[in-house]
Amino acid sequence: MEKNIGKTDRIVRAVVGVALILWALTGGPVWAWIGIVPLATAGISFCPAYKLLGMHT
Repeated sequence: MEKNIGKTDRIVRAVVGVALILWALTGGPVWAWIGIVPLATAGISFCPAYKLLGMHT
């Protein structure tokens, strides 16, 4: 997999992912566990949706 997520995008994804997971852990809605997705994509620097759309950040 080639990296298609830039530094700023990675930081934003990581912050949003952690915030959503913390919200879920503190009694937020079940859907807040979706924060795992941006956190994982930030960790591997690859986003399948970007690949499909031909995007790089």
